[in-house]
Order: sequence, then C-alpha cells, then structure tokens
Amino acid sequence: EHRPRIPNYRKKGGMATVSYPKQALKLKDNQIRIPLGNTCKRWFGLDCFYIPMPSNLEFLSLKELRILPRNRCFYWEFVYEREVIVKPQLNQENVLGIDHGLNNWLTCVSNVNTSLIVDGKQIKSMNRWYNKQVSTIKENQPTGFWSNKLAAITEKRNRQIRDGINKAARIVINHCLENSIGTIVFGWNKGQKNQIELGKKSNSEFVPIPTARLKERIAQLCSEYGIIFIETEESYTSVASFLDGDDLPIYGEKPNDWKPSGKRIKRGLYKSSNNWLINADCNGAANIITKVSRKLRLNLSQLCRGTLTCPQRVYLWSAKNRRSNTDLSCCVVSA
Repeated sequence: EHRPRIPNYRKKGGMATVSYPKQALKLKDNQIRIPLGNTCKRWFGLDCFYIPMPSNLEFLSLKELRILPRNRCFYWEFVYEREVIVKPQLNQENVLGIDHGLNNWLTCVSNVNTSLIVDGKQIKSMNRWYNKQVSTIKENQPTGFWSNKLAAITEKRNRQIRDGINKAARIVINHCLENSIGTIVFGWNKGQKNQIELGKKSNSEFVPIPTARLKERIAQLCSEYGIIFIETEESYTSVASFLDGDDLPIYGEKPNDWKPSGKRIKRGLYKSSNNWLINADCNGAANIITKVSRKLRLNLSQLCRGTLTCPQRVYLWSAKNRRSNTDLSCCVVSA
C-alpha cells in the first residue's frame, strides 16, 4: 500500500520533473516545439528543441507535456483530454468476487455462473529474474551502488509490471461488460504485506507483486464504466466452506467454537463436508462475495459447484499469440 512520505531534499545531482502547459507548446512539421527560456539561450545559444508528435494523439487534445527523469533516462509524458465513455447499462445485482494471490494473481467468481483465473506466474517469474540480476550485479559492491545496467533492467521490469497491471485490469473489466456484471467485490486486508510471514523465499516473491496498484487500476476503470467497486476484508475466506454456508467472522472476533466445515487438502483443492472437491481460490472468491451478500441483498443461487470447479485460466503474455490488452478473446485461455 502507498504510504505518505516525509519530504526530503533532492539528492546531489538529482533531477526534477519539468512541466510545460499547452500554451507554451507549438506544433511545427508534425513536431512539438519545446522552449528553453532566455537563460538557456544566453548560456548555450539554444532557445528550443523539438520532439516528434505521437501518431495516436491529436495536438488539439493535448493539455500538458512533462519531462520525467527516470533511471538515467528522460521520458515524455503527455497529458491529454479523453473522449467521454458512454457508460453501459449493467445489472448491479450481478456481482464479481475477486481473491488475489501469487500464482493465481486474481481469482474471479460471479453469481452469473462464470469464473476465471488471471495467471500470476509470469509476473512472479519476472520479479524473480530481476532480483537475481540485481543480486549478481551488486555482489561485492559498496552500499548504494548503482549503474547503467541496473537502471536499464529496473526500467524494463517496471514497464513489464505496468503492462501486466493494465492487461489484468482490462481482462476483469471486459469480463464484467460481457456478462452484464455491475458490481465488483475485492477482498483486501490492509497492511497485510507489512505483517505477512510466509518465510524468506515466499515473502520475497509475494511482497514485490504490485497487487495494490492493480486494485487501484481496477477501481479506476470501474468508475469510468459505471461499475460499483467494493473493497472488503477477507478474513477466514480461505478456510471457510462456501458450499456448506459457513459463517465468516471478522478477524479478532471469531467465536471460540467456530470451526470450518471443509478443509484445504492440497495447494489448489478444497474439500467440503460432502467430500466435493472445488478450486480453493474460487472458494475464497465466493466467500468474499458472501461477506457483503446480506448487506447488498445479492442472489447467490447460480453460484454453484460447477462454477467453483472449472475456472478458465487467462495468461497475460504468450509467445505464440500477439494480443491486444483490450479484448479477453485475444488472451490465451485454458480450462
């Protein structure tokens, strides 16, 4: 989670973001003219420079241009006005519960008999490879060591993570639009990464996964498309049995005689009291919906055993197919 930080002095030799409003910019021969001011002209004899205009933007819609120094490189950031999205008519009684994890980054279950898993193994692999490279480069180096190689691999990793976040959020939103789902319930325990104790190896894999950023991105897209986004605590959703209708107490308020009806027998399997085997993460996502079902008066009659048994797995990247991040059908799906 993002915490406010105390303002500090900029490091020696550090750089800051420079912003140019639309009024200071001019378009000439499909290039944007950026002024440098009288001081720069007097010192260096240079009063402006040019950058190419992006082909997918209109200069009239441009509001601001920012120059960002990041990882020993400079990047242009364009602030522009988007067209207003026509919000579709969605059924707010149709709800999608989301349980987040590591190998299964997002497990989504709805009360309209749909379920899917957004794969997280690729994100985990990227983080693992990045940590290995950083550890190798920094070996026998002094504290605070940084190099062009570290800057390059850090920038690449950050771009991959940002791309994965956008793809995963778009998959969830498209699933809601295709099935007329008007409500999303996201299970989240605040501060869980700071207090988690999964062991040295598991902690190093789980903590760098930017699930909080993904949650914020999903909430942002929900506001654009008129989908209700609800965040709820997810205590005991993994151990309780949805098929048996177990009560879901809040953490710290569990009765002494509370006991789940089923149990998790393997990493990905949950067995109910009737010896029915279902996907363990789907069971958790269904329990997340149950957390708010009474308050929202949701009908969970269609959320059945079949929905919890065979979720589709969606991969964010594939070496075989080139996909758009706007269409679920372009992603690699396996049962």
